[in-house]
Amino acid sequence: MGRESDAKGDAKLKQKGTKLKRLSDRENAGSGGDLIKKRSSKSKEKKNDGSPKQVREVLEPVGSCSDLVKLELQGDFTEKKKKGLKRKRVKDEPIEEEAAFVSERGIKPLSDEEASEGEAQKKESKKKPKKTVKKEEEEQPVTKKPKRSKEEIEEAKMLKMKKKEEEEQSRWRWWEEERYEDGVKWKCLEHNGPYFPPEYQPLPDNVNFFYNGKKMKLSLAAEEVALFFAQMLDHEYTTKKVFRENFFRDWRKEMTHQERLVISDLEKCDFRELHAFHKDKVEARKALSKEEKQAQKDANQKIVDKYGFCLLDNHRERIGNFKLEPPGLFRGRGEHPKQGMLKKRIQPEDIIINCGKESKPPAPPAGHHWKEVRHDNTVTWLASWTENVQGSIKYIMLNANSKLKGEKDWEKYEVARKLKSCVDSIRDGYLRDLKSKQMVTRQRAVALYFIDKLALRAGNEKEEGETADTVGCCSLRVEHITLHDELDGNDCVVEFDFLGKDSIRYYNKVPVIKKVFKNIKLFMESKDPGDELFDRLNTALLNKHLSSLMPGLTAKVFRTYNASITLQQQLQQLTNKSDNVAEKLLSYNRANRAVAILCNHQRAPPKTFEQSMANLHSKIVARKEQLALAKTELKLAKKELKTRGSPDSKLQSVVDRKAAAVKRCEDQLLKMEVQATDREENKQIALGTSKLNYLDPRISVAWCKNMDVPIEKIYNKTQREKFAWAIDMTEADFEF
Repeated sequence: MGRESDAKGDAKLKQKGTKLKRLSDRENAGSGGDLIKKRSSKSKEKKNDGSPKQVREVLEPVGSCSDLVKLELQGDFTEKKKKGLKRKRVKDEPIEEEAAFVSERGIKPLSDEEASEGEAQKKESKKKPKKTVKKEEEEQPVTKKPKRSKEEIEEAKMLKMKKKEEEEQSRWRWWEEERYEDGVKWKCLEHNGPYFPPEYQPLPDNVNFFYNGKKMKLSLAAEEVALFFAQMLDHEYTTKKVFRENFFRDWRKEMTHQERLVISDLEKCDFRELHAFHKDKVEARKALSKEEKQAQKDANQKIVDKYGFCLLDNHRERIGNFKLEPPGLFRGRGEHPKQGMLKKRIQPEDIIINCGKESKPPAPPAGHHWKEVRHDNTVTWLASWTENVQGSIKYIMLNANSKLKGEKDWEKYEVARKLKSCVDSIRDGYLRDLKSKQMVTRQRAVALYFIDKLALRAGNEKEEGETADTVGCCSLRVEHITLHDELDGNDCVVEFDFLGKDSIRYYNKVPVIKKVFKNIKLFMESKDPGDELFDRLNTALLNKHLSSLMPGLTAKVFRTYNASITLQQQLQQLTNKSDNVAEKLLSYNRANRAVAILCNHQRAPPKTFEQSMANLHSKIVARKEQLALAKTELKLAKKELKTRGSPDSKLQSVVDRKAAAVKRCEDQLLKMEVQATDREENKQIALGTSKLNYLDPRISVAWCKNMDVPIEKIYNKTQREKFAWAIDMTEADFEF
């Protein structure tokens, strides 16, 4: 950017008619460092008699400060010749090589416009490879956009502002309205029901399934399930024993009796033609023309317009997941014991519809009927059904930025804020209970200690084999705990190692108080590794006790409270108002990371992480070189101005421009270095989960207002819509 603006300024100077003498070949290199000048040798240039002369441009260091100014006024070390005097390139000088040769020395190559003018003078019809420039993300051919006038830019800004104002005016400001009595979520609800995925289309006749080397025609139901497996052949799931066994068992249930007699071994099944058919369909979708893609987009928009919105209390609200999940094979997370099982197609007869009494219930697909139609305004879901793999109830709900979701979030954070006023008395209570004579009370006290200090989830009891072996605090087993009287210089250390929600491993070594350590020893006595640590406690008993201490208090409220209060404290400690925006954002992400670590929000490093970091570091190195060059140019320009003695407006403008270029480079370099630090620190931490679900958004909004950071730097557009209530109502002095 700095070089482009310099080039523009130099072009203006040239337009004023400033023409300076070309530097002599004999001038000696001075203290110009990386600065360069041109001299002639071997490149094609016509003589007066028409015979070609071999001349080549060579770059050398600039000899003196006056040379720098001469070159500066000529325009970024390039000399624009009259038409007809453009030199021709020699065959052994491709454009890419020259561009690389020039860029190695930190000098900007010729622009596309200048290069194209030179090409126009060539008599040969042979085409040269087009020059490309490397953009921030990837290499792409240069595409010149028509330059917009100031009036057009201003008009575009005004249009964007007007659109934003219209969106604000049309937004339902439900948080300013009077709330309904307890339990009532809505008074009017009307929608068109869920959108069902299309029915299965049979395979063409030239796509065949083979068993034991022989072609075999499958029934429609068996063929559909076989295609589910074939689609995943290039995925590691299909190599896992549990996945293959679960799939084969469920697939045989869909077969006819005759097919089951023949197909008895998955190893003898050949799905390769089905897999190739699927890959061809994927490639065909990618190869669609612009018009075909637009037609698909228009068709999808019609589906959204019909099924993706509802009327809630006479306001049009977006529905979140209005499309039913198509049938397929269950994958699960981690090593889920049910991976590979068949997720069956959901039928209208499986679905319960919820809508207003006064509204017209949505019509089921032809030839079908709903399982039930309800009019329950104490719940927020529009439709529900029970899925077949885990037996859990699924819901169709409104979008995250809807009134119902916003009210739920607001209420959740308000309950967590109330905990702040009584958390000290609750802590005193469970510390006293550590010495109780009743074992159940002691177990409850230790569990509360872990939930409060480590933000552990409460956990639920699960039947063996029904779901993945994930646990929470109340369902910890003896094998998940290791006690150390002394470890790493700390006394009374508890080592946790178990799978938490979504099969994410929780591993932590935590020093605890002696009373907790002694109680855990007591709980583990005479127990096998597979026995429960808190054998007299469950989540229901724990939450019942918590609700007696404060209305609405559950183990999850503790987690929300600790996450939000940690963010607020970390922001106060880490942020400096004198920092620039990039440094403030780094401080915010570090505060957010402290919460994510507390809540064990981990992720695997992205597959492209190493490559993206390498690209970023190469940009940092290039920017440092550019900064060094800019500083040298500024130093020489200042020296030249000083030697003149008398004021020179042209030289002063050069100095000002070079100083601005140095400042730009320094800002860009700092931004890149902060970005590299941030990426490295966050490669295995998922910041989004805590930001969206556990952190009161009013803390972030107040921080942005206090630190003069645009809210757009913290929340993207979707998140700003979700937290519109917090952005609108929060003042700079808000405290959680």
